[in-house]
Amino acid sequence: MESSKDKNILISGASIAGLSTAFWMNKLGYGVTVVEMANMPRTAGAAIDIRDSTVEVVKRMGIYEQLKANMLHVERIEFKNADDVTEGSIVMPDDEEQAVQNDIEIERDIFIGILYDQLKNDVEFIFNNSITALNETKDHIEVNLKTGPQRVFDLVIGCDGAHSNVRKLWFGHESEYAHFMGAYFGLSIVNKLLVKQKTMQMFNVPNKAIMLNAYKNKTDIIFCFNSEKEIPYDYRDMEHQRKIIPEQFAGQGWRTEELLEEVKHSGGFYFDKFCQIKMPSWTKGRVALVGDAGYCASPAAGMGASLSVSGAGALADALQKHGGDLESAFKDYNKNLRPFIEEVQAMAELNVKESFIPRTEEAIRKRNTQAKFF
Repeated sequence: MESSKDKNILISGASIAGLSTAFWMNKLGYGVTVVEMANMPRTAGAAIDIRDSTVEVVKRMGIYEQLKANMLHVERIEFKNADDVTEGSIVMPDDEEQAVQNDIEIERDIFIGILYDQLKNDVEFIFNNSITALNETKDHIEVNLKTGPQRVFDLVIGCDGAHSNVRKLWFGHESEYAHFMGAYFGLSIVNKLLVKQKTMQMFNVPNKAIMLNAYKNKTDIIFCFNSEKEIPYDYRDMEHQRKIIPEQFAGQGWRTEELLEEVKHSGGFYFDKFCQIKMPSWTKGRVALVGDAGYCASPAAGMGASLSVSGAGALADALQKHGGDLESAFKDYNKNLRPFIEEVQAMAELNVKESFIPRTEEAIRKRNTQAKFF
């Protein structure tokens, strides 16, 4: 069996999945290189949740106390109608109770910073670059990068998101694995409070939703809408994506026009479809996928970060158990993690239909008055 000594691993992607995987591979003794298209680790995006069994993983990583010290706390979730009347609300557990319940919410950039600070002196980071081709030989895998010489590694791990480049190069086109959930979302983060701090508010009309989440003097603005058909757009063309949200929400009540103006002038904006990645195997030859690249559950799960961190830990455990024997380790990785992934993906599908974007006024009123949320 292979050992990690003198073995080199290339990880594609420097976000939560990539840095978590780099942490574990470095700890196991592999030589780790991370390649990232952006010029720095990916810090943009909404706050993340570390939940359930994933809390045990971050404890093993030795970062639990840092996460707990920086945890956010939503005190109240309010369901609003068009007149800004609160039809129902949920009072959330306090900080200590939340931690006891194995649920830590933290800003994405802080989580990324904690991991990156631990890795930057031990791991090779190549920014502003990406993989263009992979070629597996008997003993290695050859990697062509957009810039620079060809490199040779023992293992390549794709941690590059739902639109994974590694998956496309090695496993097939995204359309083979992506399952559209009939909805889209747009996320903007503004550096001011639009509602009371530590509060979430949600407003719905049939097939549309707006959510506000206020913390640390900033607010996440999230627009969601159902769509029977997929909308053609380039996921890298932000200007086109910015136009889609106003087209969908023009003329709606509550604070919609005000919030559309905020989105229009916000610096950060992210748009995508609610989509799940479902694959029969997350491994092939000397290539593995971790996180959204292999098993995206969609933001409706509220578990994207947890799946990435747990996935990285599961892959590391399998490699350690089998002494680096890739075939045996990959078999365990696929088998042991899959029940958890399937459970979360099923929950996300239910959330889109019942909690996030109800299709009728009756369903909205029922959700609001019963004050149920994922």
